[in-house]
Amino acid sequence: MLVANRGEIAVRVVRALREAGIRSAVVYSDADRAGLPILLADEAHHIGPAPSAESYLRGEAIVDLAVRIGADAIHPGYGFLSENAEFARRCEEQDVVFIGPPSSAIAAMGSKIESRRLMIDAGVPVVPGGRDPLPDAEAALAFAAEVGYPVMLKASAGGGGKGMRMVSSPDQLETAFRDARSEAEAAFGDDAVYLEKFVDEPRHVEVQVLGDAHGKVVHLCERECSLQRRNQKVVEEAPSPVLDGSLRRRMGEAAIRAAAAVGYTNAGTVEFLLDKNHDFFFLEMNTRLQVEHPVTEMVTGIDLVQAQLHVARGGALGPEFDDVSPRGHAIEVRLYAEDPARGFAPSPGRIDVLRWPEGPGIRNDAGVYEGAEIPIYYDPMIAKLIAWGSDRDQAIRRLQRALAELRLEGIASSVPLFQRILSDEDFRAGRMDIKMLERKMEDGSWAVEPATADADLPLVAAALAHFARQQQVTSIAGGSAEDAAHTGSRRQWRLAARREATGGAPWS
Repeated sequence: MLVANRGEIAVRVVRALREAGIRSAVVYSDADRAGLPILLADEAHHIGPAPSAESYLRGEAIVDLAVRIGADAIHPGYGFLSENAEFARRCEEQDVVFIGPPSSAIAAMGSKIESRRLMIDAGVPVVPGGRDPLPDAEAALAFAAEVGYPVMLKASAGGGGKGMRMVSSPDQLETAFRDARSEAEAAFGDDAVYLEKFVDEPRHVEVQVLGDAHGKVVHLCERECSLQRRNQKVVEEAPSPVLDGSLRRRMGEAAIRAAAAVGYTNAGTVEFLLDKNHDFFFLEMNTRLQVEHPVTEMVTGIDLVQAQLHVARGGALGPEFDDVSPRGHAIEVRLYAEDPARGFAPSPGRIDVLRWPEGPGIRNDAGVYEGAEIPIYYDPMIAKLIAWGSDRDQAIRRLQRALAELRLEGIASSVPLFQRILSDEDFRAGRMDIKMLERKMEDGSWAVEPATADADLPLVAAALAHFARQQQVTSIAGGSAEDAAHTGSRRQWRLAARREATGGAPWS
């Protein structure tokens, strides 16, 4: 099987293939020549220069490579070509199994306007709004007056918050409409936008679905994904802290109807907005494996990648997939190579020190290793850290412990932000919505102090004091100050400084 991706998801799939006894091949760009997937896979094939448009997005070249090396299937991971209907169609034409849904399902759900129409017809709740693209700003004004402000303008294609604008009054609409269309055209090559009612302070709750080629579709419970920055998820957990059994059943049934409406097979996710009254509305469907799939695996015991392979071989979903209920609680944080203290600026470079946390209930899905270089060309997510507990409180405490154990030096990371989030009273109480992270960052509640050189001055001073005493000891013992100074590496200096600064107590 050819894995048409990079980083941690390529590693995740390669490991699943090894367990399944399937030979793995990966593609790599110039920037990823020393990547972890290349070190773990059975084969590695160069696909192009560093920019993704010249490498990982070359769908035709990737399918041709699969045919040339005799691959039976392609796993697209997530991102890149995973939701590209044309790529899936080309796989079908070349008799290469695409590990995902049929191209027709990807195409149907790839257009938010078309998917809204399908969901309305299938009886799935949708946010009040239009069924058709808006031809001009005048039409948008007329429809907004009918629906009532505030409203959301959304691009029909793509995702990730591109081409999306919230409008609270008529005087803002014309400019917002023009900007949304322009951004959608630049990002997706499609300037179609539509309008729907704005849902105030909603939660983002999604349902994992799985379908086989024999017509069976099941749901594997939900995930809470409300902590987002610019419509990108940052922290995910399963199950949602606000769903009870009845709401979980109703959302699961709606997700199954949504998948069945497009003849869905393989793994997918139906995303909903959940309002303050616990009314839910279809948002979109991701026709692929999700970044946050590990939390579902942790609470259900189902390996979703192995399930994908089973379904792709034509296997049926057995009784073990029926009436699945979550066991315990799992939380995932996405580790980004970026600095939250400096506006989330990317932090490419070399990882000098890397020590992963271990212990009960801890899992890390990583695409890097100590000494790896983080390139500037791709998404800055380098790994995911997941904690499972018998309940939500234990999962939070285990994740806090894991973040304290993690050592990641050489690049800035999002770890300090997660430490603030996990200790926050609102988060621990399960009170959240999709604007919570941005709101807390703006008001300073989750502000992170920049790691400047000045921050190390107390450590340096403490280190000097420590080694001054060491000098006295070695002089008494007959040694030299120079010998004492050279017994420690840079890391020993820092460790000694930490001991000195804390009076010998463990560093935290």
